[in-house]
Amino acid sequence: MAKNIVGIDISNSGIRAVEVSDATKARPSVVRYKSVPLPEGAVSRGEVLEPSTVSTALRQLWSTGGFTSREVVLGIGNHRVLARDLTVPKMSIERIRESLPFQVQEMLPVAVEDALLDFYPISETESEVGTMVNGLLVAAVKESVVANVKAAELAGLNPTDVDLIPFALSRVFLRGAHGRGTVAVIEIGESTSTVVIAKDGVPQFVRIIASGGADVTEAIRSELSLTTEQAETAKRALGLSTVGVAVENRPVVEVIYRVAGELLNSIRNTINYFAGTRPQDPVRQIILTGGGSKLIGFAQALGDNTRIPVAAGNPFETITVNRTLAEETARGENDGMVVALGLALGSAA
Repeated sequence: MAKNIVGIDISNSGIRAVEVSDATKARPSVVRYKSVPLPEGAVSRGEVLEPSTVSTALRQLWSTGGFTSREVVLGIGNHRVLARDLTVPKMSIERIRESLPFQVQEMLPVAVEDALLDFYPISETESEVGTMVNGLLVAAVKESVVANVKAAELAGLNPTDVDLIPFALSRVFLRGAHGRGTVAVIEIGESTSTVVIAKDGVPQFVRIIASGGADVTEAIRSELSLTTEQAETAKRALGLSTVGVAVENRPVVEVIYRVAGELLNSIRNTINYFAGTRPQDPVRQIILTGGGSKLIGFAQALGDNTRIPVAAGNPFETITVNRTLAEETARGENDGMVVALGLALGSAA
């Protein structure tokens, strides 16, 4: 494998790529970052619908971004990806993977032949029938993964892996001392929100919620007959305001509260479910990231709803960034880089 590898994050609005060197070291280096926009409809909730359009954007990304490697890691993490607890008899990881189609059909929303399956081992326990391996079943709809890989290959890239976005997030924010204890990383994206709960840096629980920041914008646009640009501007300006809201802005705030409130409730219920199944591992902190998390008042509301301390994630505390990129991150570009960065870091696993 090449010394440098590029993580690629494909979303509705665009593609972001991060090239990392020394991924196996305690302090890896981000050497290149570039993003390009995508036309509406080319991608839906992280799933490539128009491979030729996305491949053209990827070629543009490589021609302008100066990336030195064509070896890439792609991410999956939309509403058609499932991650659930699974316990299996101890055997080699290869044999576990081979056995999955015969064990998990009832857990899948699609036929087993239409899914790609993997197993992420977490721990071992002893039972009456021998040693068991506890872990996460990861299942994705095959056609959605194939479409993303096809787009990369059409652009002349070599996908070396397809990785789960929640795992990528945990690699970025739960490095070293930051991962001690039980911590939840929550990313509020455009159309999906990701919850990954890890213990001592090892993911234990994953949920992908089919709602994000763009859903708030769309609700404002459709219910109040605004343009998308007007709705986005109003959302950013008002957020979850509680005082001093002008009468003419109250309809917007009401929509924001309702839609964002539904997402907050989903996140709270997700964390409560984890707490109910693992009472011995209470979540000590939430690390919040993603563009949608910048909504005014969202972090405070999340802390109030869950009664857990919330901190903004800083992806670069344990990662070196060159001066040019450091200036970009200082201007708020870091949220866009997080998923692609975590995917590139996963190449060292």
